[in-house]
Amino acid sequence: MFKIAVIDGQGGGIGSTIIKKIKDTYGERFEVWALGTNAIATAQMMKARANRGATGESAICYCVQLVDVIIGPISLLITHAMMGEVTPAMVQSIGSSRAPKLLLPMTQEAITVVGIVHEPLPHLVEKLVLEHLAKYLPKSLEDHP
Repeated sequence: MFKIAVIDGQGGGIGSTIIKKIKDTYGERFEVWALGTNAIATAQMMKARANRGATGESAICYCVQLVDVIIGPISLLITHAMMGEVTPAMVQSIGSSRAPKLLLPMTQEAITVVGIVHEPLPHLVEKLVLEHLAKYLPKSLEDHP
């Protein structure tokens, strides 16, 4: 089955919003994995109807090598982001995964992504799921074992 990893930390609010939109749009057609940098984030994403969940550095480093698409905030590529929850090993594993990465331009770090349009989270998630994620999804379940 086609596997989508949604990675988030802290309270899991961004990841939960993404998972809800994926599930509302595609139902159970694809498997969504909630990968949290902490247990609270994972629990919140599981409440949003993720199919599977795992927590912490080891789980994230392992799972990003097994999924077909990775989704989350751009902070996932910044060492020690999310108040230190994003470890160097996570950044390395996420960055080196062969899976396409769909990243929202949201961070609490001292980084500005130039050229983006500042929109509310629901608008960004809508674009992510309907425009960008759709490009990577198989047309039918038969297209992907």
